[in-house]
This record gives sequence, structure tokens and C-alpha cells, in this order.
Amino acid sequence: MERLKVPRMKELEFGGVLGTAVLILFLPATVVYLLLVCQTEQASLLSLPQTWPTLRSLWSPTDLALVLSWIGLQAGLYMLPMGKVTEGIVLRDKSRLQYRINGSHAMLVTALVVGAGAAAGLRLSYIYDHFLQLAFSATVVSFGLSVFLYLKALLAPETALAPGGNSGNPLYDFFMGHELNPRLGSFDLKFFCELRPGLLGWALINMAMLVKETELRGNPSLAMVLVNGFQLLYVVDALWHEEAVLTTMDIVHDGFGFMLAFGDLTWVPFLYSLQSYFLVTHPQKLSLAMAGGIILLNGLGYSIFRGANSQKNTFRRNPADPKVAGLRTIPTATGRRLLVSGWWGFVRHPNYLGDLIMALAWSLPCGLGHILPYFYVIYFTFLLVHRESRDEHQCLRKYGLAWQEYCRRVPYRIVPYIY
Repeated sequence: MERLKVPRMKELEFGGVLGTAVLILFLPATVVYLLLVCQTEQASLLSLPQTWPTLRSLWSPTDLALVLSWIGLQAGLYMLPMGKVTEGIVLRDKSRLQYRINGSHAMLVTALVVGAGAAAGLRLSYIYDHFLQLAFSATVVSFGLSVFLYLKALLAPETALAPGGNSGNPLYDFFMGHELNPRLGSFDLKFFCELRPGLLGWALINMAMLVKETELRGNPSLAMVLVNGFQLLYVVDALWHEEAVLTTMDIVHDGFGFMLAFGDLTWVPFLYSLQSYFLVTHPQKLSLAMAGGIILLNGLGYSIFRGANSQKNTFRRNPADPKVAGLRTIPTATGRRLLVSGWWGFVRHPNYLGDLIMALAWSLPCGLGHILPYFYVIYFTFLLVHRESRDEHQCLRKYGLAWQEYCRRVPYRIVPYIY
């Protein structure tokens, strides 16, 4: 029997080879620039920092060792026989990979380890003091991992390659990810990096910023507490519902290359924590009324985000579940059905709407005097609009006329009556 081959990618994304080449340089530069700007008194994106770090000042073997130790700790927890083992989606060769779901266990053990370390005198504020060096070290690790992944993919069978990272151009495939599910034995590199080191690192960094603010001013501000609380809820939710990531585009469609490796290990922990980093040097006062309004806004976003995702995941696991059995659907040629009521009859991507509302709530505690803390919500808007267009393209190819009917019945993509 002839083995299935992954066809060459003809429609290149992100501006093709030139665009991905620019992004490989632009993304790390963006991280360094935003962190430098955040350290200045003006914190203005249009005001260049007066002093720029040298490569020698950014390079720290100690901080590289800390980054590798953090990733090693999470890798060790990932391999422990905790939690359940579940199967992913059916692959092109009709096989299904197994995944150990123990993110919530790893989160709890990590919290105990960090708590014990803090009780023993570990200075979490070291993270703030060496933030640029740690970000640079994470970038070095991301590049190193990406090179390893590409070289490994060259030895992988044709059936293991990613549809979106099989263009034949080494630079483009390096960025997009040449292999779909790279593994070392049973250790799935993409699934591990998707949530563990980056999201837990993000929560740890936020906590370090809270500790640093407490050292400087005697107690954490209400704004810092809100940012920590909101983003910790998001991290806990992601790890508690870790199994749901197995049906996302990152796992199902995208290869594991520089785009995801850098995003998981550097971009997420060091830029998603930008609000808490900003608040250390630019404290903001919030009234209780303002704080209450922001809490309600975040609660609204989280309710939409969690409600939409839970509805989708429940329907995928068991369409006969009483929670979703009464929802209207559209049959497709693939045998699957598309939800056309509930959250998914409201807009086509209600989870993205919830994400954007939460992103705004995370930035509002930083006040309205600077645009820098709103980088996350601005960037996330562009990211989700781009991801939504990729989703739409994939769904149209997969479901054809059924998807066109769904779009007719649910005309708004993310924001009702606007987009």
C-alpha cells in the first residue's frame, strides 16, 4: 500500500519567504524593544530609549541556566505518571497519538516548589532585576530548539510533515514548522511547549513583579493585584482544560517550528506579562468603583470565553450530551455537524470575543496615560483577526457548502454588528 504523502504547500502565509525571514528577526527585536521602553520614565513607544544594551550585557550564563532549569522542571513534571492519557485526533495515516493530560497537576506541584523556595529565601524579584537577560536567554533557547526541530524534521517520514510547513523552502519551513508532531519517544515537544513552560512562566513572572512592587513600596497596588488575578485565572483555566488544546489549529494543523517555539517560550511569558512589568515602575491608583467595573468586564469576557469553549468541546466529545443536544446544527459532507445556535450562533468565533474583552480588562488597571500596556490587546486583536481568517479558510476547504450556509446564518465573525 502506498504511503500517504503531505502535499507541497503552495499558498504561503505571513508574506511568504521574505515575510517569515523578516519575522524571524523582527519578533525577538520587538520583545527587547518593548521591555526597554517599559523601563523608561516616559514609557512611550515613539520615544527611543537613550541607552541600548550590548549583546554582552544581555548574555548571562546564569540566566540561561535558570531558563533551562525552568523548562527542565516542567519537562520532568510532564513525564510523571500523573493524570490521564488521552488520544488526539485521527492523523493522515489513520493513527492517533496518545497524550498525558497532567497540566493541572504540574501547576500544583510548581506552586508548591515556588512557595517552598520563597519560604527558604528565594528572591522572586530577581526575575524583575534580570528581565532583559532572561528574555534574551529564552530567545536563545527558542532559536536552538527551532534549529533542532527543523533538522529532526528532515529525517521524519513524509506522513509526519505538517501541511502548512512543507513548502520546500528551508527558511519558510523553519519558521512554520516542518514536522507536525515532533516527538522524542513518547515526549511530544509541541504539546509540552504549548502550555507548560510559557503559561506557567507567565504566571511566575507576574508574581515576581508583585513581589518587586512590594519590596519598593511596602505593599502591592490594587492594579497589580487585579492584573495578577485576572491572568492567573486565565492560566489556571488553560491548564485545567488542557485536553481541549488537542483540537486547536496549533496542534491539528501547524507544524512545530520557530513561530510556535518562540511564541511559547519567549513571546508569551515575557510580553503577556508586560502590564505587571509596567506597573512596577509606573504605579497606578485605582478607585474601588473603577476596580469593580474592570472586574465585571473581565468576568463578562471570561464567561463568554469559557462558555463558548466548553460548549464546543462538549459537542465534539458527545453531541448527545443533554447540555448541547438541543442546539441546532448543520450537517456536513464529512459526517460532522456545525453548531449554529448557542454561543456559536451568536458570532462565528465567540471564544475570540471573550478573549478580546479579557485582554482589555487586563490593560485597564494600567490607566489611560500610556499606550504601551495596551500592546497586548492591540496585538491580540490583529492576531485573532489573522487566526480567524486562517480558520475560515480551513473550514471552507473542509466543509464547503455547509460552511457557506453557516456563514449566511451567522454573519458576524467576532464582534456582533461590527465584524
